[in-house]
Amino acid sequence: MSISGESYLIDIQSGDTLNKVLRGLSSNGVLPATWAAKLYAKEFDLANAIKVGEFRLSANTNIPGLFELITGNHQIQYQAQFIEGSQFTQVLEVLDSQEKLKHVLTGKSQAEILVALDLGNSVEHLEGQFYPDTYAYLKGDSDVSILKRAHKHLNKVLNKEWSTRQKELPLKSPYEALILASIVEKETGVKEERAQISGVFTRRLNAKMRLQTDPTVIYGLGDDYQGNITRKHLKAYTPYNTYRINGLPPTPIAMVGQPAIHAALNPEKGETLYFVAKGDGTHAFSNTIYEHNKAVRKYQLRRRSDYRSSHQVDAIKRFQSQTKNAN
Repeated sequence: MSISGESYLIDIQSGDTLNKVLRGLSSNGVLPATWAAKLYAKEFDLANAIKVGEFRLSANTNIPGLFELITGNHQIQYQAQFIEGSQFTQVLEVLDSQEKLKHVLTGKSQAEILVALDLGNSVEHLEGQFYPDTYAYLKGDSDVSILKRAHKHLNKVLNKEWSTRQKELPLKSPYEALILASIVEKETGVKEERAQISGVFTRRLNAKMRLQTDPTVIYGLGDDYQGNITRKHLKAYTPYNTYRINGLPPTPIAMVGQPAIHAALNPEKGETLYFVAKGDGTHAFSNTIYEHNKAVRKYQLRRRSDYRSSHQVDAIKRFQSQTKNAN
């Protein structure tokens, strides 16, 4: 065969016959004639063995090499990557940007997507229901198929971690663990701190203290959040405002990786009940409100010119007068 350039893209779609594929190769000057390929296919019974997908045919490939390519699992693979801490709306944006995917979910509401995915009666909300990873797919695969794989992956990781969790946690189900893990995920990108932050929240839950965590407030604000939490935001009631509600919010607030799930189910022991962002991506942990207030003054009220916020923006200093009696 003679291929102009270094390679040729073969695109075999569902329903295509071998004769159609060979005619396409011939008409594009890739295959001088189709008769030899047809004889080869008949000799080795390959007429119905061709695969659907895109294949990269290299220059100077012979007929046996052509059939090895299009009858094996050698399709060109594409990738969709979901990042820890992403919200479901961002997951949909990733899928919409994949040109080779079949877009079944585009334009649908989350209620309609929930029906289309058919993840089971236990799934009532899509946030946090998919595992962050890189998913390979072939041209023509659907966004639905990727999300179903991501949900299955999440359940596998979550159930495994749940089975080896610490005893006597204030978590009644794997779903509650997922909610807490999503908060841990949003609070810090420092892996060494996840178990510490989980420990703070676990102790707060056990002590019937409010979680008072800004990422849940931000999630509850939705489009009303413009980059800065105000006193008004902290006073407003939403099901996710953990300065106003007791216990966990009703759903996860983000996509969660295995390290955050593990941390939520294996919190670090200790007595810390507070933490504040230091400005370098890490946090200062405190046992008492007195120690915490000192840390707030040090790290939040005297910000350096090179201060760089982490995921967590501790808001106790802004809401302290309203929350003195909350705990």
